[in-house]
Amino acid sequence: MTTGTVAKPSAAPKKAGRRKLTWPWILLIVAAGLVLFSLVRVVSGANDLTSVGQISGALQLAMPIAMAGLGGLWAERAGVVNIGLEGMMILGTWFGAWAGYQWGPWTGVVVGILGGALGGLLHAIITVTFNVNHIVSGVAINILAVGFTQYLSNFTFAEAEGGSSKQSPRIDQITDITIPGLSDWLIDLQQKHWFLISDLAGILGGLVTHLSLLTIVAALLIPATWWLLWRTAFGLRLRSCGENPVAAESLGVNVYKYKYIAVVVSGGLAGLGGAFLAIVSTGIYQEGQTGGRGYIGLAAMIFGNWMPGGMALGASLFGFTDSLKIRGGAENVHALLLLVALLLVIAALWQLYKKKYVAAAISAAFSAAFFLWYGLTDEVPSQFVDAAPYITTLLVLALSAQRLRMPKADGLPYRKGQGK
Repeated sequence: MTTGTVAKPSAAPKKAGRRKLTWPWILLIVAAGLVLFSLVRVVSGANDLTSVGQISGALQLAMPIAMAGLGGLWAERAGVVNIGLEGMMILGTWFGAWAGYQWGPWTGVVVGILGGALGGLLHAIITVTFNVNHIVSGVAINILAVGFTQYLSNFTFAEAEGGSSKQSPRIDQITDITIPGLSDWLIDLQQKHWFLISDLAGILGGLVTHLSLLTIVAALLIPATWWLLWRTAFGLRLRSCGENPVAAESLGVNVYKYKYIAVVVSGGLAGLGGAFLAIVSTGIYQEGQTGGRGYIGLAAMIFGNWMPGGMALGASLFGFTDSLKIRGGAENVHALLLLVALLLVIAALWQLYKKKYVAAAISAAFSAAFFLWYGLTDEVPSQFVDAAPYITTLLVLALSAQRLRMPKADGLPYRKGQGK
């Protein structure tokens, strides 16, 4: 009789997951980005790249997009796709301006939020209660918001002093904050155009110079959303509705209630973004002033992988390029060609390190093309300047597409009791 030992099956090798970025790595990446921007500014002579006015303008332009993106995050974390963010922003601009010029800007902000929330409530009724396709509902709300606000303008703004059928009377501005002494010192330091030091001064100066109180309130909503959705029992229940509503229902979660709350809050945040546009950015309502920012907010949310911090980064990217277009036009956007070329060199080196030779060769070829474009021209066509923010958004979305993970039940139909 022979005896033998039975070998135990070896454990399956664990797949190497992506390392989560820690704060030291995040700070290192931010520092490297600042050095790169400073280098591009010195070489190109485009000193407005990191000026106080550029950063202040970028923050103001990014905030409406961030509010729309945050609204999209609330809805989609609960499993409802909200393509109607654009329409809810439009409602926010109109209602915010309508109340703002009559009863003051802060009243306009509150009414603008309520206007957007009204659009969110309509979207919730259509998608959650009646189970209509989310995309169809969102598009319908966008179309309805345009027609509805045009109709209202004809017998409100058109009859008001200083208004017309396409714009409202002037709205009083919300108080902005400038820290005396510190702001002036940072502006002086930025205007010396020293490598790195002036760039850091410009960024900090933009955060303490002519900063609207509404900007501060809106910015605080981003970490508040993170805390509420990821650190509370309420947030856990809401997110479970977007991941597995059947399992959530089996644990006693009222899925319909949480979806309604999420979509109404989503509309209110988009309405806040619209009110910000009318009251802070321009001081007046104008027909069509959202300019597709609701869709850009949705793109920022996707770029941010359905997380508040990533969404804020995506909104800041669009706001920065949009501010470059407004403040420096062709010169600033031309400097971006050099920045893109350098980023592609870094990407090529990284691909070589990962032994992905084809990707490295493609990155190197595009880098050479951008270096040539920058070296052989003094400015870029005006059409490219106008399209730069949108092109940047599309490129970033394309490059980050492989790392995205949407909530599992996002956009899927759900009926109460369907798991029984």
